Amino acid sequence: MELYFSNKTRKSLDAYESKYLALFEKTLNYLNLGLNYSMSVTFVSLKKIKEINTVYRNINRPTDVISFAYLDDIKEKNISYEGMLIDLGEIYICYDVAIKNAKKYGNSDERELCFLYVHGLLHLLGYDHMKKEDEEVMFSLQDKILPPTKKEN
Repeated sequence: MELYFSNKTRKSLDAYESKYLALFEKTLNYLNLGLNYSMSVTFVSLKKIKEINTVYRNINRPTDVISFAYLDDIKEKNISYEGMLIDLGEIYICYDVAIKNAKKYGNSDERELCFLYVHGLLHLLGYDHMKKEDEEVMFSLQDKILPPTKKEN
């Protein structure tokens, strides 16, 4: 299992590398997928997340998290590459939007940043929330992996 962590902001976010690695392992274990996966997560600026959202989703505004899955639907496939890591994809998190959301939803900054990571990771693993029944499955998994809490900063 490997996590490629990158911070393209001016914020000190190095502590999230170990938090995200632990959540990565917890998620893979919870879903019984084994640990032969890799992925990347990058913290980006408002300008960069808006650019990514515009180019890839045709939505001309910033967002909190965007994920790019390299595999179509890993939860439906029994993929086994003996001894090789399978690259799940990339997650981009906008720190500024995440912090704004934390205040809006009454979460701590850490809780919000970890929530966005788990949300993006589940997308990389093939989960979605476009249909109500899919949303229920995905959001239930999010709550099991990262139980909801309401904390002040």
